[in-house]
Amino acid sequence: MKLKLILVFFIASMQMYAQETNSVQRYHTYSDFVEDEQGKRLQGITVKILGGDQDVTDFNGRFSVRAKKGDQINLYKNGEKIDYFIYDGSSQYQVYDDFEVVKSSSRINKSMNSSYKTMLDSANYYTKKKPLKSIQFVENALQATSNKKKSARAYEVLADAFYQLQQFDLAQSNYLIAYKSYPKDIFLQLKLAKAYYKNSFYDKSKKLFFEISNNKKAIPFQKINAFEGLASLEKKDENYKKTIRYLESALLLAKKHEVTPKITIINTKLAEVLSLKGEFAQSNTYMSNSIKSAKRESRNKGITQTNRAADFYAKSNFVTEEIQFRKKTLKKLEENDINVIKTHEKEVLTKPKVKYDIGKALVKQKKYKEAISYLSESATEANISKDIETEKEAIRGLSEVYAAIGDDKNAISNYNKLSKLVDFSFENKEKEIAKAKAISKDIANKQNRILSLEKDRALHDTNYKLSVSNSRRQQLIIYSLIGGLLLLLLSLFYMFRSNKQRKLANNLLSLKSLRSQMNPHFIFNALNSVNSFIATNDERAANRYLTDFSTLMRSVLENSEQDFIPLEQEIDLLGLYLKLEHSRFDDKFDYQFIIDKNVKINEFQIPPMLLQPYVENAVWHGLRYKKEKGLLKIEMKQKDNETLEIIISDNGIGRKKSKELKSENQQKNKSKGMQNIKQRVAILNEMYHDKVDVFISDLSQNEAGTKVVLTLKKD
Repeated sequence: MKLKLILVFFIASMQMYAQETNSVQRYHTYSDFVEDEQGKRLQGITVKILGGDQDVTDFNGRFSVRAKKGDQINLYKNGEKIDYFIYDGSSQYQVYDDFEVVKSSSRINKSMNSSYKTMLDSANYYTKKKPLKSIQFVENALQATSNKKKSARAYEVLADAFYQLQQFDLAQSNYLIAYKSYPKDIFLQLKLAKAYYKNSFYDKSKKLFFEISNNKKAIPFQKINAFEGLASLEKKDENYKKTIRYLESALLLAKKHEVTPKITIINTKLAEVLSLKGEFAQSNTYMSNSIKSAKRESRNKGITQTNRAADFYAKSNFVTEEIQFRKKTLKKLEENDINVIKTHEKEVLTKPKVKYDIGKALVKQKKYKEAISYLSESATEANISKDIETEKEAIRGLSEVYAAIGDDKNAISNYNKLSKLVDFSFENKEKEIAKAKAISKDIANKQNRILSLEKDRALHDTNYKLSVSNSRRQQLIIYSLIGGLLLLLLSLFYMFRSNKQRKLANNLLSLKSLRSQMNPHFIFNALNSVNSFIATNDERAANRYLTDFSTLMRSVLENSEQDFIPLEQEIDLLGLYLKLEHSRFDDKFDYQFIIDKNVKINEFQIPPMLLQPYVENAVWHGLRYKKEKGLLKIEMKQKDNETLEIIISDNGIGRKKSKELKSENQQKNKSKGMQNIKQRVAILNEMYHDKVDVFISDLSQNEAGTKVVLTLKKD
């Protein structure tokens, strides 16, 4: 029977303190119960203290063991280790994943208000599963207590929820509130250090991690996390020597105290760093150790680590080894009839995804027949499981493979499928945007309510003190007003920052959506060109055109997720596009690239596919209808050190004449490509402070020809 647990522990009793005769640490009788994610009590789970006491849960899921602060408690089902956590004498625990602090935020005394305890227990329980619901329980807990220490613990749980929602700035501010009341809480220090890291406060993060690693009171698990944090900071700065030193310190502790999950993770990290240094032999040794360690943890973690090894070899460009490990992963999934495994990165490992990765690797080896088999299976299975992203990538891979082997029919067929999936994906993106807006608004409202609650509490405390002591009335009024003003300013600050973040998120999603529209628009126009060659039975020209078109499409799709690409790369893509169009209309126009020798191309970045729609308009609406052969010029001049001017001009029939030639239906429907470009430019200028400026005019006074002047700034 498969077992997939989210294990949550609520203290039933903590009693019978006993002093060991040969130790200064106290042993507690720790009684609790184990339940699954549906709340069902689990019988037959072995609860074992590493190197010490053990018990098995009864029919009601209960157990009782003797433990001291710092003990690692392992959980087993049918002899297989399913999870673990670190006991530190607190009164509530929650088992987190491998990278998180394995401890809940609530350390609650028996004398606490029962309503506050219930609310905070519930808030902590939903922190990872339903963080928005957790925030509501925190608000209720804060309303149930006026104790500063208890409120601080509630803010810690609130910060945990914001961290899960990836609102790292709000998480950091709430961790700081809790930290002021509990500056010596090492688990809280770890959380704050991680929040600092997420918000790019690297110096503060490093200081906290360093303090924890040298704190004599820190338990081994806390020091392991601190060393990992320090290693991440050094890796970010490409200081690989220090990175390896910190990871080796963490690995030494993990082995000494048998923290198996950490042994797996740290071996993996060491393998990745050594690979970056080019030390592949030693890197392979650590990766092999990580796989062995993962297999000792559980079946699923062994499979996940095998796939992670495949990812590692893919990054190192060892294609043969990558394929070998991906096939091992697929075999294990099929043997155990596993469709989905959730990984610690909150991603999922599925058979369609593994098959796609195998197919992609086989393409690198030019084993196209075998690659087509895996990619086809991936697309079919992804369609069944509604995994749109994997299906889209698999179909994209199929189209590229068919194009590579010269199977034009299947290449075009898969491009058409891809276009439909892109449209469907765009619809889903719109839903995600709406959902993101709603969540952002809900988060802002909840945070503001909690801040208002604090303000109301401050005012209530002031009124209470005024009634007790008239002699201090004036002083208390001043303090309360100052406190109220500060809370109001803080509330306004959070509202402003939240709105700013939401606006930025909406802009980014809008850009992605517009790029998603640009790709199918461009594909349809280009496929019309292919169709014209096929219609004239010019098979060689069609094949040559399709090969160049495949190269262009691969580059366009690779750049579709980027806001900016190097200008040199955009020029190459534009040159390839003009080559394709000129092969169709060689009797209609010639083209020139004129790049001033003073232009420093490598210093400029440009949004991908920004110039192509203007060039396309020039060819299709200006030069194509000109009776004699026309000329298209693309000029680049450097106005100053910070500004580049790009001029796209054609001596075609002009905008007015082009508009007269359009049908009534065409005049009603504006160019979707130009409309998207206008929206992209507007959003980019809002985000990057007028980075791009576009001006369109007639080339000559008789309204013939068109001139587009695009100004691009560095920053």
